[in-house]
Amino acid sequence: MEFGLSTLVVAAVVLFIVVTFFKGVRVVPQGYEFTVEHFGKYTHTMSPGLHFLIPYMQSIGRKVNMMEQVFEVPSQDVITKDNAVVKVDGVVFFQVLDAAKAAYEVSSLDQAMIALVQTNIRTVIGSMDLDESLSQRETINAKLLGVVDHATSPWGVKVNRIEIKDIQPPRDLVDAMARQMKAERDKRASILEAEGARQSEILRAEGDKQSAILEAEGKREAAYREAEARERLAEAEAKATELVSNAIAQGDVQAINYFIAQKYVEAFKELATAPNQKFVLMPMEATGIIGSIAGIAELAKGALDKQQAAAPPRPPRVPGG
Repeated sequence: MEFGLSTLVVAAVVLFIVVTFFKGVRVVPQGYEFTVEHFGKYTHTMSPGLHFLIPYMQSIGRKVNMMEQVFEVPSQDVITKDNAVVKVDGVVFFQVLDAAKAAYEVSSLDQAMIALVQTNIRTVIGSMDLDESLSQRETINAKLLGVVDHATSPWGVKVNRIEIKDIQPPRDLVDAMARQMKAERDKRASILEAEGARQSEILRAEGDKQSAILEAEGKREAAYREAEARERLAEAEAKATELVSNAIAQGDVQAINYFIAQKYVEAFKELATAPNQKFVLMPMEATGIIGSIAGIAELAKGALDKQQAAAPPRPPRVPGG
């Protein structure tokens, strides 16, 4: 009986020593920090590694995760500045920097941060129109990050990022926005089509203008060339007439014969090529033309003889004078 009692006492002592040993030795894993309490009062924080405590006097208070963590913000209804109701949810990335503050400055860190983020989401989006809240998500994220990070700083928490995952307007509002977007695109398409037609008309008018200018330039150049040709022809006619007159004055009857015959042929050519004459019938005896020319020549010779008879007589030439 005494042997059994002593064995029981020895076993109890051994068990007490083992329990005491395990209570005095603590291993903190990487990525965590443990707070130490002395009779329930916080004394210090244990970093990752092996640590020794005073059994039954010191104990582990909180095991704090020091790695970056993420939690989702539940979806909630938010009223925008223009009274549109949207559903908004998000995600928050944060990291505990001070284990003691995170353990003892706030009762439930996760719940407190969720409530804080939801409240500020309603505040930020409530100050914006629906179009702004849908198009300026980066602005919303930045505002939320600044406010929440400042509010959680006393808790020993650093908020790294806040991202709005989704903003869902009501279904009827989405349909109205789709119709508005389609109308806006149709409007832009009509404007672009009108601009294209206007530009095409302008280019066509410019082309017609350039064509008219070039045509006028061509007509002016042609008129100038034609006037120049007529002027040269007139000069040639005057020169020929002068030569013929000089030849007649000198008694050359053949010159006037050639001149009259040429004019006769040219007149007949004009008559034959007139646009209002399709058929010309007239006698073309060579003897008639020659006779006419001979008659004109005789008249010219008679006029020349009278001119010589009217001239004063020349003085006789003295031989050897």
